Amino acid sequence: MNAPNAAHEPLDARDRPARLTVGVVGAGRVGPALAAALRLAGHRPVAVSGVSDASVRRAAALLPDVPIVTPAEVLARAELVLLTVPDDALPGLVEGLAETGAVRPGQLIVHTSGRYGTRVLEPALRAGALPLALHPAMTFTGTSVDVQRLAGCSFGVTAPQELRLAAEALVIEMGGEPEWVAEESRPLYHAALALGANHLVTLVAQSMELLRTAGVEAPDRMLGPLLGAALDNALRSGDAALTGPVARGDAGTVAAHVAELREHAPQAVAGYLAMARTTADRALAHGLLKPELAEDLLGVLADGCGIDGARTDRPGTDRPGTDRPGTDRPGTDGSGTDGSGTDGSGTDGDTGEDR
Repeated sequence: MNAPNAAHEPLDARDRPARLTVGVVGAGRVGPALAAALRLAGHRPVAVSGVSDASVRRAAALLPDVPIVTPAEVLARAELVLLTVPDDALPGLVEGLAETGAVRPGQLIVHTSGRYGTRVLEPALRAGALPLALHPAMTFTGTSVDVQRLAGCSFGVTAPQELRLAAEALVIEMGGEPEWVAEESRPLYHAALALGANHLVTLVAQSMELLRTAGVEAPDRMLGPLLGAALDNALRSGDAALTGPVARGDAGTVAAHVAELREHAPQAVAGYLAMARTTADRALAHGLLKPELAEDLLGVLADGCGIDGARTDRPGTDRPGTDRPGTDRPGTDGSGTDGSGTDGSGTDGDTGEDR
């Protein structure tokens, strides 16, 4: 098909040209990588906006020779616009661009937020744009390695029925696999990714710190094979892959862990106890933790200590098998969710202005 003329006449979604000019609003870790992937598929990045010095450097590295301009100018130059800004900034950005007349009829407006579907793009839709939500379920570094990691990466996709083929084509061109997510399910979908990916980074980093404190010279080398096997087993078998002292009901070992953490890393105690309670809950529910071993274990987990090292007593742990571990106890919902919106998506920029 021929590209649209310079007057940017409105295009029906079914008549989109095979190759598009691409603009990026928000040169964080995600936008330049996606634009670079689209360039490999034959599309043409023509403009990018970025605020911080890091964003400018990132855009120059991944999109060389692509001019850095204002967001309004990005929309003026591009047929396909990637809005890659933090979740909380997205609604205001879309509304502002629509109100100022920057959005053109027939323009593809794509955001990469996991939290939102296409409803957040309603102001752009009213201006005649074609809305898509394409969220890569991947953590991003802001370097060229991200483009390679897109190969086989799942994208959470939400799109109007008439644009499903266009959304699918764009994801496939970037090397990804589309996974359709309903509008109303986007927050839960995003929470699931954040729970798995963001918290994993925190747990691994904390584990490496503790190993260094214990005198291990190469904690990354020690953890690599172990965590790789644990992840593989979990993906294959789910809760059946649970191992360790909590799943076995080794209350003495867990008590020793808590005592050591109190002494050497009191800031890690709250997280350890929260995850241990959740693990016990799931292990008991799936028949891995024997009820007769649960009483002592629950006693250890109930008589833990808070993040400041103070001991606390939690009720509801004196009857194994009657109350599932982790329930009816204050403070059992864990701590430390980071709310960064990078959820397996690792998409926040260095200064927060771009994803």
